[in-house]
Amino acid sequence: MRILLTNDDGIHAEGLAVLERIARTLSDDIWVVAPETDQSGLAHSLTLSEPLRLREVSDRHYALRGTPTDCVIMGVRDVMDAPPDLVLSGVNDGVNVADGVTYSGTVAGAIEGTLLGIRSIALSQAYKWDDGRIVPWETTEAVAPELLSKLIDIDLPAGTFLNVNFPYSRPEDIDGIAVTSQGKLVHGIDLDRREDARGVPYYWLRFSHRTKEFKAGTDLEALGDNKISITPLKLDFTDYSVQQRIAEALG
Repeated sequence: MRILLTNDDGIHAEGLAVLERIARTLSDDIWVVAPETDQSGLAHSLTLSEPLRLREVSDRHYALRGTPTDCVIMGVRDVMDAPPDLVLSGVNDGVNVADGVTYSGTVAGAIEGTLLGIRSIALSQAYKWDDGRIVPWETTEAVAPELLSKLIDIDLPAGTFLNVNFPYSRPEDIDGIAVTSQGKLVHGIDLDRREDARGVPYYWLRFSHRTKEFKAGTDLEALGDNKISITPLKLDFTDYSVQQRIAEALG
């Protein structure tokens, strides 16, 4: 099996090294095309206004000045001598759940792989903040190989990919696996207004405390219960329940 790895935290991210070790439990045919710098929050964006610069870091490891979407396209269409059988995106430093999947570059890597007709899986690891970010990478590395070996054999319809999130937990304390739906977060992105040395204002976007709806069966509930969350996501955004309503309103 040929596997393409990417992420949104950048070519030197610890999560990408973890993902490569996980992937090597499945295959020796591993390729890495990841962003040169952190691309978190850029979602499924393409670089169209400037050229893409590709740098070979080592054998089958490439850094691209672009987004995760760019990386998957470049990997499949240029870097690799034949398309991969699997795209793995991550392991992200922090979860990608609920509405947050719409911002996620990690999820976007899996989206692009799916658009190209390749089985794709996004992986993310929860962390906690305690005078600094504490990410239990050992949890993902311990449990992901067996989990992925099962997920890659599941028959997925075209346009569907998997979003996997690991709880903040020691491997032995994980309380099972839940197949979930997307949860719901009350929007919580704030503007942090500051001024530079000349008094000119500038702004940082930042996440504030967000209210979570821990509805049964959601990714939020699963992680809250110390379970691995697996959410099948699809690319078709059509709201079929509203189609007839619109048709009737338009006569």
